[in-house]
Amino acid sequence: MATDLPLALRLARRELRGGLRGFRILLACLALGVAAIAGVGIVRSAIQQGLSDQGAVILGGDAQMEFTYRFANESERAFMAENFAAVSEIVDFRSMAVVRRGEDVERGLTQVKAVDGAYPLLGAVELDPAIPLDRALAGDVAAGEIPGGVMDRVLVDRLGLDIGDRFSLGLQEFELRAVLMTQPDSAAAGFGFGPATLVAHPALENSGLIGPGTLFESKYRLILPQGADLAQLRTTARDAFGDKGLRWQDRSRAAPGVERFVERIGAFLVIVGIAGLAVGGVGVSAAVRAYLAKKTTTIATLRTMGAEQGTILAVYLFQIGALTLLGVALGLLIGVSVPMAAAPLLSAVLPVPAVFAPYPAPLVEAAFYGVMTALVFTLWPLARTAEVRAAALYRETSGRVRALPSTLWVAVTVALIGALVGGAAWFSGVPMLAYGAAGGIAGALVILLIAAFAVRRLARALARLRLLRGWPGIRLALASVGGPGQETGAVILSLGLGLAVLATVGQIDANLRGVIDREVPERAPAYFVLDIQDDQLEPFKNLLAADAAVERVESAPMLRGILSKINGFPAREVAGDHWVVRGDRGITYAVTPPEGTRVTAGQWWPEDHAGPPQASFAREEAQELGLKLGDTIAVNILGREIEAEITSFREVDFRTGGIGFVMTLSPDALRGAPHTHIATVYADAASEGRLLRDMAGAFPNITAIRVRDALDRVGDALSAIASATAWAASATLLTGFVVLIGAAAAGEGARVYESAVLKTLGATRGRILASFALRSAIMGAAAGSVAIVAGALGAWAVMRFVMETAFVFDLASALAIVGFGVVAVLGAGFAFALRPLAARPAQVLRAEG
Repeated sequence: MATDLPLALRLARRELRGGLRGFRILLACLALGVAAIAGVGIVRSAIQQGLSDQGAVILGGDAQMEFTYRFANESERAFMAENFAAVSEIVDFRSMAVVRRGEDVERGLTQVKAVDGAYPLLGAVELDPAIPLDRALAGDVAAGEIPGGVMDRVLVDRLGLDIGDRFSLGLQEFELRAVLMTQPDSAAAGFGFGPATLVAHPALENSGLIGPGTLFESKYRLILPQGADLAQLRTTARDAFGDKGLRWQDRSRAAPGVERFVERIGAFLVIVGIAGLAVGGVGVSAAVRAYLAKKTTTIATLRTMGAEQGTILAVYLFQIGALTLLGVALGLLIGVSVPMAAAPLLSAVLPVPAVFAPYPAPLVEAAFYGVMTALVFTLWPLARTAEVRAAALYRETSGRVRALPSTLWVAVTVALIGALVGGAAWFSGVPMLAYGAAGGIAGALVILLIAAFAVRRLARALARLRLLRGWPGIRLALASVGGPGQETGAVILSLGLGLAVLATVGQIDANLRGVIDREVPERAPAYFVLDIQDDQLEPFKNLLAADAAVERVESAPMLRGILSKINGFPAREVAGDHWVVRGDRGITYAVTPPEGTRVTAGQWWPEDHAGPPQASFAREEAQELGLKLGDTIAVNILGREIEAEITSFREVDFRTGGIGFVMTLSPDALRGAPHTHIATVYADAASEGRLLRDMAGAFPNITAIRVRDALDRVGDALSAIASATAWAASATLLTGFVVLIGAAAAGEGARVYESAVLKTLGATRGRILASFALRSAIMGAAAGSVAIVAGALGAWAVMRFVMETAFVFDLASALAIVGFGVVAVLGAGFAFALRPLAARPAQVLRAEG
């Protein structure tokens, strides 16, 4: 296939001098898709850069050593004193803040941070009124003084406190000295179950909240001396104390939870953006086909004059390539400009620092997607046209050619698609998400192509029915939908794919909320109670057993530990980044299997077991970690490493909100280890408030977490994710609407001729407009209906295989999708119905003649 590149370049340049009239849709589709991906990438990079630049401030130091259930021992403190210039000790735990006003008692769950005099090492705590933190927390408990405390505004308002009022944490009373406005290390704390309260660490000495077995974390914020090697200290600390329960964190990843969330949600939104580019690709392909159809005579003339197939292909490939680069450049410009313009607003809303700049990495990623998408969707129409002989082009002036190009171009297209999917997997950092999204988009396109073909065939058949002979408007609309041309296919493909993305998001959102609303009230407890001491357990159970509103109480001993080794190897080397080995996990022990336990493999230890420690592991998590019966695990609890053999697997359903442990050990393994108990309390919703007062009044040191409050926080998070996804999907819909406008504009000439013929036959403008509207409604309803099917399939897959719960079809969301489809096509159709309605039949028919 010979190619004269200089000639092709000259011809392409000459044709481009005619302007961009035929390529406005191509440019708009590419620009919108690229802009969406670039914008998401810029915001994601801004957050990552902010976390990197402000890592030390976010963490509260250059590094942090953290321990669960205990304070640092002498060797760990010596290591800190020897290697760091400054150390600040913080104790972090959950508790109930209690306010008493005579017989009235108000309670609120709070995340308590007990700090020392060195806090904060970096940054500043902002209070209202603006007083120094040490003054706000002052008060010598040993001397009988009331210590001070500060609280988040939301907790102050919830408890109805004023400055100077008193509240209690456990057995210790505090005075509210100020409202906590900001704390520099709030982002590093991760997810908390309640608003923050800051108090001085010594003030908790007699509170009953910190002691052997109680749930707390000690964190040691560290400042490096000048010239110290952070990486070397990290390695030294992990080697020396990693097997004793140390969790290390430093400024390089100050907020790993936030980073993971940003990376995952950013990758997901980019995938949605790629779906938008796929929609745009349909418009690009249609624009290229329409443009080439107008160039049929030119192509035939060039072939007659001896131009080779390769030269013809190169001419139009140069043109499309130049326009693709222009569209991508416009998209990058928009994708940078919008986040940069909105930077002040976004910085104020985001919970972490963000440094906005035109980062090259997301721009390269967006450009890659734009260029590859344009190539994939334009190569076939170009190759098909270039392969046709001159005589055939002259004879077939409509530009219709055979469906598939040669095997070479099919192979090239498949290779480009493979490169596009591979690039998405590499850029996203979540390959399975990229592959799944690519499969979903491909499946949706196939469904939409089949649907477009079926709709055309069905419309054609219905138009011929005798029953409709007295309804010329309906027959005309059906005949138009089923007739030749690309409008029906373009409408169903472009709008259908955009609506399918939105339908999937809508169905997933409705199902997740449905799981919370349907299943949780039936199975979940009212309260999850922590920090029940050994000597409090029986009185606690007796108190609730005497309450008629309480249905049942379940309790279990509770420790926390880190799964440190699997079969003698470091757990992270064996299990990677699995959530079970990512941090400390809840651990319990039991003589016999708790009520309702279903052992799926192996045997539970005997009641009188006194041999080497044994463990029962959650079946699903064990499968994911590759564990089998007879394997050994090492769990670090309070700095002591306990090795146990896995002797059974059991089913654990964490969705119920009840007590569920990944690891249960034989009692002898934890003999003598200080611990507390946890309990779940099942009661009717109307009694929850009174129940909390009774529990907290009798046992001030316990922490009761209302399950419904935790679920509300999950619901808020789901709303935020759904909103972000819906905005991304709206860019896809906007691209689809642009394609619709292109399809309507392309069919305007045919409608002008159709309108002229109908007027000649006596049709009124109203009847013609009604026919146009019915045609648009049919195509819009078809696109929406197919989108519902594709969206339901996608949502079912997510709920079944990712969320592992039942899928329930949401009718309201589906009807909204169909309605939007009809309205969108009607809007695009009416925009290009005025000229056909105003055209004079004589002029149109004379011109056609």
